[in-house]
Amino acid sequence: MELDSTRLVFIGGLHRSGTTPLARAMAEHPAISGLRDTGVKEDEGQHLQSVYPKAKVYGGPGRFALDQRSHLTEESPLVTEANAQILFDAWAPYWDLGRPLLLEKSPPNLVMGRFLQAIYPGSAFIAVVRHPIVVALSTVKWRRLASKNFQNHTTVHAMVEHWLSAHETLRDDLASLSRTHLLRYEDLVDDPDRQLGPVQQLLGLHEPIPSGSLRSTHSDRYEQTWSELSTGSWLDRRKRRSIEKDFGERVAAFGYDISDLAARQPFPLAEATGTET
Repeated sequence: MELDSTRLVFIGGLHRSGTTPLARAMAEHPAISGLRDTGVKEDEGQHLQSVYPKAKVYGGPGRFALDQRSHLTEESPLVTEANAQILFDAWAPYWDLGRPLLLEKSPPNLVMGRFLQAIYPGSAFIAVVRHPIVVALSTVKWRRLASKNFQNHTTVHAMVEHWLSAHETLRDDLASLSRTHLLRYEDLVDDPDRQLGPVQQLLGLHEPIPSGSLRSTHSDRYEQTWSELSTGSWLDRRKRRSIEKDFGERVAAFGYDISDLAARQPFPLAEATGTET
């Protein structure tokens, strides 16, 4: 089958940021096929291919973006026509090739947008961004539950540092990306129809993307956990103060308040791509 790279749509976003519900909603559209029945975690394309290293090679969730090798661009020697075909052939059995658009979702795509658009010219790239504290608290809990190996455990401080590393890389990459749209998770679940409108336009879809599965699942429990750190033990208070001191200004540059998780400023990354929020 001749490879038409304009059919490809890539979703990226850190683990626990909402990429899975977005991908599932988009795959409900009659013109879009997502990877299905793959037998790998969350049907992520990264686990089905052998062209580029998976996120786990660089430490996995909450760590991979700290390794500069995870940041693939158009300068990577992996950008070849042969590798484009190898990747497509690895994913193709799990797509409905009769649909016009073919969707692949993997968290490390967040720092691979330039590579993906270089190897597949004309492909679309969509990134999902969620509050760093919520992502950090959720990922720490997830890693702890998923592994009994103490070395796989981490801290909220380290997770926020990773979030910033990943999104600062994305921010720097935006000038080199085309056919790109960024979504803020909190806005998406508040008003999915409005937020998915620009995605529909980007992909040239005649019908709206189904939004019924995107429920308003706010981050109340993580907001409560974060609040309790400010009134907890001296160690809890110290941990929170350290995070606020070390990362407050850098987090604010992305439109988030590190102290008040419910507060939202305009979304600078979306503004950088010329889209409304």
